Amino acid sequence: MKEASTMDTKAKESIEKSPRSLDQALRPADWKEYIGQSGIKENLRILLTAAKGRNHQPEHVLLYGPPGLGKTTLAHLISKELGANLRSTSGPAIERVGDLASILTNLSPGDVLFIDEIHRLNRTIEEVLYPAMEAGVLDIVIGKGPSARTVQLELPPFTLIAATTRISMLSAPLRSRFSGGTFRLQYYTDAEIAEILKRSGKILKIETDDESLKEIASRSRATPRTANYLLKRARDFAEVNQEKLDIKTVKKALALLEIDEGGLNQTDRDILTLLVEKFGGGPVGLKTIAAGLSEEEATIEEVNEPYLMQIGLIERTPRGRVVTKKGYEHIGVESPRGTGKLIE
Repeated sequence: MKEASTMDTKAKESIEKSPRSLDQALRPADWKEYIGQSGIKENLRILLTAAKGRNHQPEHVLLYGPPGLGKTTLAHLISKELGANLRSTSGPAIERVGDLASILTNLSPGDVLFIDEIHRLNRTIEEVLYPAMEAGVLDIVIGKGPSARTVQLELPPFTLIAATTRISMLSAPLRSRFSGGTFRLQYYTDAEIAEILKRSGKILKIETDDESLKEIASRSRATPRTANYLLKRARDFAEVNQEKLDIKTVKKALALLEIDEGGLNQTDRDILTLLVEKFGGGPVGLKTIAAGLSEEEATIEEVNEPYLMQIGLIERTPRGRVVTKKGYEHIGVESPRGTGKLIE
């Protein structure tokens, strides 16, 4: 019992010494460590340098693109570049006008306000945000009915950085107020992902080789967050099985996670198999695919489909989803026509 208690104490001490979040530990601390997105970094560098040169607050910035590409990290780097406090929140967390008013009135001069998933703000809250972004004031309605009056509060200078994965859901008036720029984050190349993994490996104190990192990079869906996730799981697999983290161990770990050479998971492969084996390659409607897999339509459309289309395994047509020749090859089935065109 005493030995077990000692082990528990050691485990507790180890946990307390470890970082609260591995994701935070892996986040780049400066611009040099942020790999990729060179065009966006250069635009932001000019925006921030010019603003600091004029001793002005930088204008508001909107970042959009698929999840896991580094939008939150850019917000942290911008605040660090300005030497400002970063106040973070998210669209779903701002449920009432009073929530937004509380956040804005508690800002200090020069603060950076980061709102993640800003497309989930409701229209009423958006309208309160317009004058705050454009004129630096907050309009508050006091009272109701004929006796109601509007009080205007002046806000300290601040920079709003907003991030979204669904820019089409933002209203045009809100999008137009991001005068500092609207930037779309692009997917990463395998070489960039491998560089990110090399840095992550050093932080996590993982001993591995370039071949193993390239293997993980090729299956990461061109997304740093996914790459770091796969690296951590491969490390766990190697430690538990007391193996060296080499290419063989990496392949075994990814096989256990059901991630194939193209980065597809089991659901991705099930979609291709369903389309080919039951529907002759398509075209097939989304509802039919969802019913055939007992999966939600939104999950297939927003989680699985984008990557399958990105790497050219399926195509959308007016009549439904269609498997390409490359899609047939991926699941080891010969295409009926043997061409690179759509199977119609």
